[in-house]
Parts: sequence; structure tokens; C-alpha cells
Amino acid sequence: MKRSYYLIALILLTFFVISFLTNIIGPLIPDIIESYSLNLTLAGLLPFAFFIAYGVMSIPSGMMVEAWGEKRVMMAAFGLAAVAALLFAVFPVYQVYVVSLFLIGAGMAMLQVAINPLLRVAGGEAHFAFNSVLGQLFFGAASFLSPLVYAYLVQRLGTPQAETDWLLRSLSALVPEGMSWISLYWLFAIVAGLMVLILAVSAFPKVERKEEEKTGALHTHLKLLKNPLVILYFLGIFAYVGMEQGVANWISAFLQHYHEVDPQSLGAKTVSRFWGLMTAGAVLGLVMLKLLDSRKVLAGFTLAAMICLAMALFGSRTVALWCFPLVGFFASVMWSIIISLALNSVREHHGSFSGILVTGIAGGAVMPLVVGALGDWLGLRLGMLFLYLCLGYILSMAFWARPLVNNATLGARQREKEQV
Repeated sequence: MKRSYYLIALILLTFFVISFLTNIIGPLIPDIIESYSLNLTLAGLLPFAFFIAYGVMSIPSGMMVEAWGEKRVMMAAFGLAAVAALLFAVFPVYQVYVVSLFLIGAGMAMLQVAINPLLRVAGGEAHFAFNSVLGQLFFGAASFLSPLVYAYLVQRLGTPQAETDWLLRSLSALVPEGMSWISLYWLFAIVAGLMVLILAVSAFPKVERKEEEKTGALHTHLKLLKNPLVILYFLGIFAYVGMEQGVANWISAFLQHYHEVDPQSLGAKTVSRFWGLMTAGAVLGLVMLKLLDSRKVLAGFTLAAMICLAMALFGSRTVALWCFPLVGFFASVMWSIIISLALNSVREHHGSFSGILVTGIAGGAVMPLVVGALGDWLGLRLGMLFLYLCLGYILSMAFWARPLVNNATLGARQREKEQV
């Protein structure tokens, strides 16, 4: 198939929207706690509801894509997200919010499963690696921008400036007084609805899946789950996403509680910097992986993340404002290295294995909830120390991982040339 720049752009837009909807919960948590008078455990239940949907939907989504095709699944996913966001925007109560986040998370899981094989076909196999990295940059850009959009809306709704702006005036009329953060869900419903319309008028190619991209039958998954390595790498993804979301979701609440940082301005900007530096770190990681064995990169970046998290938790206000974003910078390479080590450690059934690994995103459900529960009991600072279990496990992977194929480095290529 000839490369389709339109479809590549559409997939990159999808990456952007997925991230925009996924990583906004953290900056909202202080407002959510205030609006519903929640303790930290009930606040932690919100990211749990969102990310547990990945654990539930990832493998079924692969089966749906094979049965219905990418276009129908993507339209259904955005349609589900639009309805869920609208449901909460119209009925802004806590219980509806939990259900809404689960449904939005289910839609995002469906999209994650559908778009990668589609990107390979639309962009061409030779350009797949480049386009995948480009997709992650769009994903990171949205994570960086979404807290800034939140800050812009909540600081302007209900002010005289809103009366002169059609969008702000409309949103002001729709949200309950004192709950301006709910305006984001009206925006999400509109964006997801527009994506359904865009997809409806877009032509999609037929995707012929490679054997390693196929989801596989139930017995294939059961066979893989009997392999201890599969479980160990699943736990690696579980630990990484749990750590990432466990930090990102509690940054703003931590800064507000311990350093009296306004969550609607500097708190939101700090979360934005966390995601922005994660994107920047991914670029550095690409360079490092050309120079060093991926396990050494993983060990170095994980140790640096552990040091930065300790400084953020126990340092001054200024140190916390700098070090929380630096945790994101050093976490940037973890996902890609763990995935590559995992897939390079088994000889077959890579599609089914990928589905099991993506199910590990459910770690983003469990860890923020555990941190919240511990925060109610011991205080949020000590609760966030639980995340060192995740970082410790990720660090251990740098020592026990034995991939069948190592990442190609410039030094290795030079030695190969000299041997020839």
C-alpha cells in the first residue's frame, strides 16, 4: 500500500487525543477533593476506575479489532468516550464520575490496541519505528498541554473576561458554580464527538496483520501465562505505569498540602512540566540507546528517578517544584525499554504477549489508589514512598533481564565491521 499521509496525521491526532483525555486526572484531584469533600482513598478511586478499564479491555479489544476492523473499533471507542464525558458533564456527581472514567478508559484501551498496526500499514513498514516515536511525541505534547488548558479554563470561567469569549461564556453557563473544572468534560465530549465524525468520512486501508501482531486464541494466552518470564515482564509494565500515574496523579495534591501551592496555577504547571520533561527525556533516551545497552540505560535512569523522587518528597518547595518534573524526565525511557526487553525475550506469540503486557497498564489503577489509602493513614508524603517498590522492581529488571536479542548500539556495529 502507498503511504497515506492523511492517515498518518489522523493516527497522530488520535495519539494526541488519547493522551489529552488520559493524563488530566492528576491536576484535577485537588479540585475534585474539594468539590466532593473526598478523602485521599476516594480520590484515588478515580484513576483506578480509569486505568482498570485497560486491564479489562486490552485483550478483548484485540479480538474486536480482528472481527470488526480498525475504523469501526476507533469510531466506537471515541463514541463511547464522548457519551461517557457527556454523561458526567450533565450529571456531575461523584458516582457518575467513577462510571464515566471507566467508560472513557475502556474507549482509550480500544484505541491503543487499534492504532499501532494501522500506523504500520499507513506509514509503511520501513518508517514504522520513526512514526511510532513521532506518535509518542504527540502523546507527550498532549500530556503537557492538557494541564495548561485546565488552568486556562478554571482561571477564566466566571470572570468578566468570560463574558467576551463565546466558548468561555457557553461553558460558564453549563458548569455548576464552584466546579469550573467540569468544563473540561464538556470539551472532551465535543472533541471525542468530532473524532467520530472525522473517522466516519475517512477511508481506511485493509490491515493484513503479521503473525506476531495477531491477538491469538485463549489457549495461546494461557500458554504464555505459564511462562514465568511473561509474568515478570507483565509485572514490569504494571510497576512502571503504577509508578508513573502514582507520581503524576498526586503531584498537585502533594504540593498543595505540603507547600501551599495553588493547584489551579503552579500545581497544574508542575504536572505539565512532568509530562513535558518526559517527552524531552524520551529524545535523550533514543540517543542513549544508540550508545549503551538498554539495561544499563534502564538502571541509570531508574536510579536517577529514585533520587529525584526522594528530593521532591523531602526537599523544600523549590526543590519539589523542580524534582517532580525530573522524575518524569528519568521515567521517560522505562516503558519502551521494558516492552523491548519483554518482546525480545520470547520467540513466538508476540501479538498475544503484547496484549498481556498492555493489560499491565492496570498498574495505573492500583498504585494511585494504594498511595491514596496510605496517605489517609500515614500522610501523603509517606504514602508516596510506596512507589519505591515499583521503582525497585524496575531497577531489578536491568539485572535479571536476558533478552534473546540486545538493542543495536553504535559500538556493537563497529565491532561487527571489524570482525568482518
